Amino acid sequence: MNFTRLVFPGVTMIAVTYGLARYSFGLLLPNISSSFQMSDTVSGIISSLFYLAYCFTIIYSIVMTTNKGPKPMIMLAGGFAVSGMFMISASLNEWMLAAGVLLAGGSTGLVSPPYGAAIAFWIKEPLQGKANTWINSGTSLGIVATGVGAILLTPHWRYTYVLYAVIALIVLWWNYRIIPKPDDSLKVQRGLLSAKGLEGAKSMITGAILMGISSACFWTFSRSFIESSGDFSTLVLSLFWVTIGLFGITSGLGGAVIERIGLQSSYTLFAVMMGGASILLTWAPDSIPIVIGAAALFGTSNLFMCGLLIVWGIRVFESNASLGIGVPFLMLSIGQVIGSILAGSMIEGIGYAVTFAVFGAISILGSFLRTA
Repeated sequence: MNFTRLVFPGVTMIAVTYGLARYSFGLLLPNISSSFQMSDTVSGIISSLFYLAYCFTIIYSIVMTTNKGPKPMIMLAGGFAVSGMFMISASLNEWMLAAGVLLAGGSTGLVSPPYGAAIAFWIKEPLQGKANTWINSGTSLGIVATGVGAILLTPHWRYTYVLYAVIALIVLWWNYRIIPKPDDSLKVQRGLLSAKGLEGAKSMITGAILMGISSACFWTFSRSFIESSGDFSTLVLSLFWVTIGLFGITSGLGGAVIERIGLQSSYTLFAVMMGGASILLTWAPDSIPIVIGAAALFGTSNLFMCGLLIVWGIRVFESNASLGIGVPFLMLSIGQVIGSILAGSMIEGIGYAVTFAVFGAISILGSFLRTA
């Protein structure tokens, strides 16, 4: 299959599931919390459901992708995103909101492993790393779209989610038309760990969990932090989010960067950058240049690290591409469950600045892990 024919719809589906259905929640959270009068602790618990749903659906997706091929899981992921966002938009209380969050969050777990398998099926091996990192960069495009949506529709978060759900429906149809069914000659391999990957698995799992813990605080509470610290307009708050997405698009170059400087150097550099973004935000959260700088640093580093986990996972689980993506992303999501709940509780107890500094330090400490 032509590289762009598979990658373009893949980018848009990742944009829908990760960008619109999952990460947009942090941008819209202040208005949602105001509507339901939720505390930071409750907001953190509900936000954690995105990651909790991911933990269960990615396991299901790994198994079903192995048995049925990638297309059914990609279609199910799109269906979850559409229904979850419609439910969020129609929420009458926190319980209905939480149910919508579970569905929307589940879409991301369903979608990651099958694209790894689809790339393994239909993209030539020399281009597979680039295809994976470019599809992963769709998250950034989704984040940019949510920022633009917030500028145009704030504070109408319900209408925003309706619009996102309609977009998701269109993208679902496009993927249905493009993604072929595997024929009998294309079987997803069932291999587990490669011999050379046994040592790397422990470090990969630890690194993914630490990255998840550290990033959850920024994704969930960064807008609330800066909104409470300075007299920013809606435009500036939305541009903060758009900046994360715009700089995250550079994660599409992740495969080339890893080839040039190596997996270890890439991991160490971007883990430090990601931690630095949280710490920078604590320095002057009422300063527009600092706030935008922190967003740029986080967007570049966090989305790059997600792409790096794909490359690292496939090297560890080299005989099963869907497992190679699924395991590190599962560990990432477990870390985000922990981080989201912990961050909400810490913010209520010790405030935003100290909490963000602690979570930034976690990422920097994690940078000392060895990738091989």
